[in-house]
Amino acid sequence: MNKLYLWGIIITIIMFAATFYTLVITAGDSGKGLSEILSNDIINSLAIAGAITLVIITVFVVIKYVRQMQTDTAQGQLIDEQWDGIGEYLNEIPKGWGIAFILTMVWGMWYFTIGYPLNAYSQIGEYNEDSAVHNAKFESKYSAITGDRLVDMGKSVFLAECKVCHGLNADGIDGKAADLNVRIEEKTVKFAIENGSNNHLLGSEMPMPDRNGLFNSNTGALITDAEIDIVSKYVANGMSGAGEDVFMGTCAACHGEDGKGMEYVAPSVATFTPELVTNILNHGKKGSIGQMPAFERLNAKQKEAVGAYVTDLSK
Repeated sequence: MNKLYLWGIIITIIMFAATFYTLVITAGDSGKGLSEILSNDIINSLAIAGAITLVIITVFVVIKYVRQMQTDTAQGQLIDEQWDGIGEYLNEIPKGWGIAFILTMVWGMWYFTIGYPLNAYSQIGEYNEDSAVHNAKFESKYSAITGDRLVDMGKSVFLAECKVCHGLNADGIDGKAADLNVRIEEKTVKFAIENGSNNHLLGSEMPMPDRNGLFNSNTGALITDAEIDIVSKYVANGMSGAGEDVFMGTCAACHGEDGKGMEYVAPSVATFTPELVTNILNHGKKGSIGQMPAFERLNAKQKEAVGAYVTDLSK
């Protein structure tokens, strides 16, 4: 007997034995006999018959094609082009493959135009609709909350969504995220000066230029490394200490003399504001320690509340 057929028979027997063993285990767990399971439930009998049929068909179809690959020789007309003496036969594609390919394209066009999910039930669509309804109820119920109640709500949202990176105490967990107990850190200021910023901190695209676009009006020249270092320390130190002259000559034109920003021009670098935090949550932020993602899953009131809480932290 051909070894290939012998292996096919062996594999079939192994598959049958595994199926029978599984049935025996199942019968033992249920406290019923194997014959009882098969005779009382036609579904089980059909499943076993289907499994046996699939095993036989699969094994011997594989054998057929393996034998065909072993014995068949290629025939037909070669195409004109050859590569290193290797030619390709000029064979038409199988008709069944061609029909299946065309039907797949037709089905794909239907699916992406008038089929699912545009006009059919969608779990994602249902979730989005339910979320929209819930957010609308939330906004209506809590729209009037202000003051300390808004800060308390913000703390709850912060602990649910933000503490993973910023920590329970909002201290940034050893530099893994920004320390929100202070408005801004020295490395953050330095990164923004050197690289510029386009983080939609005003809610719109108002980019801050990098160091090649920052002039010190006191010296009439581009800001230097030494000036970057000293003004970064000045801003991070709460707008105090050495570096005030550099800030006034380079930064105050946009951020204001007190560092509290100018509407439609630049954000506050002296204090957090609920609007600033909300814009960061809306658009994310790239800084010296990496990229913070936008939080689209929070609704507007939740973002406002987090802004109120973070602003209260840094007072």
